[in-house]
Formats: sequence, structure tokens, C-alpha cells
Amino acid sequence: MKKLGLIGGTTWVSTVDYYTYINSGVNEILGGSSSAECLVYSLNFGEIYKNIELDDWDANLKIFTDAAIKLIHAGAEGIVLCANTAHIMADSLSERISVPIIHIVTATANEINQAGIKTAGLLGTKFTMERDFFKAKLSGLGIEAIIPDEEDREFIHNSIFNELGKNVFRPETKQRYISIIDKLISRGAEGIILGCTEIPLIIKQADSKITVFDTTKIHSKAAVDFALS
Repeated sequence: MKKLGLIGGTTWVSTVDYYTYINSGVNEILGGSSSAECLVYSLNFGEIYKNIELDDWDANLKIFTDAAIKLIHAGAEGIVLCANTAHIMADSLSERISVPIIHIVTATANEINQAGIKTAGLLGTKFTMERDFFKAKLSGLGIEAIIPDEEDREFIHNSIFNELGKNVFRPETKQRYISIIDKLISRGAEGIILGCTEIPLIIKQADSKITVFDTTKIHSKAAVDFALS
């Protein structure tokens, strides 16, 4: 089994799910008392968020690089960035480390392609929805991403940082998400990407008329596949 290095804390709420899904995934395949060999480096999200507000991704890249190198020195053979938005730095981070990064967009695109879907609604932070690091990689793998309008993007972004990432889940927030999903369906979305690892904490498959792609579960499965390859 390859040893995984998880960079979490972004936020700790969803990092808990990564740890659960990866260990249960390994156990499901190997059986018995088996679990994953993994190292978790949980960052102080307050520091990360301060840099996000300043749009200072170079500062965050330095933090993530330091964490990844420490994990590699401890024996990690593959790195898992436990957040969608963190993948804005994935290519740059990959150039600075000696082991592969298990990429959340690649894993998600593979699931979408297996479902035969070509157009998917993308929910996430404003960085994930508006910048190219997520949409361009999807496009390169044959998937068109459509995003909510500006007002809905602002709502989603704020709810992630002010509610979901703090383990706060309000019924009215869930209803707004469902309304946003319905709008994307009306614009042609065949599937919905829950492109922030906190969104699956409030939105489930039962809340959507079409297939939702839980990036936390998908990414965790890819990490298991890597570890057992």
C-alpha cells in the first residue's frame, strides 16, 4: 500500500470526511481490520483565509509546499489536497515536489465521463467557479461547465466561508442551493458538480433532480485507488 499525505484543514469540517472515506474505502477493498496508511497535515485555515482575502496565492503556495515537503519527508508517496479551491495551486505545487498530486478535477471528470454527461453545473467558491483551473481542465476532458449567475455565485461563496466551513447548516441556505441547482438544470445542466468539499455536507443526491457529483467522495476514491495501485 502506498502511503498518502493529506493536506487538510481547508476546512477541518470536510477533512474529517476525507479521513473517513479513504479509510473506509481501503477497508471495503482489503477487508478485515485494514485501513489506509496516511499522514494528515491540518493547516490553520485562518492563515489560509487571510491570504485568500488578499488574493495572495503565492503566500498560500508557500504554506502548501512546506506542508507537502514535510509529508514527503515523513514517507508520503502521493499528495491529496483536501479542498477544490486549493487546486488553483496544484500545477505550481506539482513542480515543487517529488511525488504526484492526486488531482480532484481529473478524478471528477472521469466520473462525469463515465456517466456520459457532457454539460455540468459547477458550484464552489468564486475562485473555483470563475477561474480557469477547474473549468479548463474539465473542458480539456470533454466536459462543459456552466456556473450560476453573479448573485448566486456570491451567495455560494459567502455561505461556504461563513457557514458550511464553520459547521453551520441552515435550512434556508439549503433551499437557496436547491433553487440555484434548478436554475442550472433549466440552462441545460445534465449533472451538478459539488465543487467545494463543504457543499456535500448540506446538499445530497436526494436534493437534486439530476446526478450530483460529490467531489469529496470522488477524490477520496481516487486516493484509495492510488494507494492500492
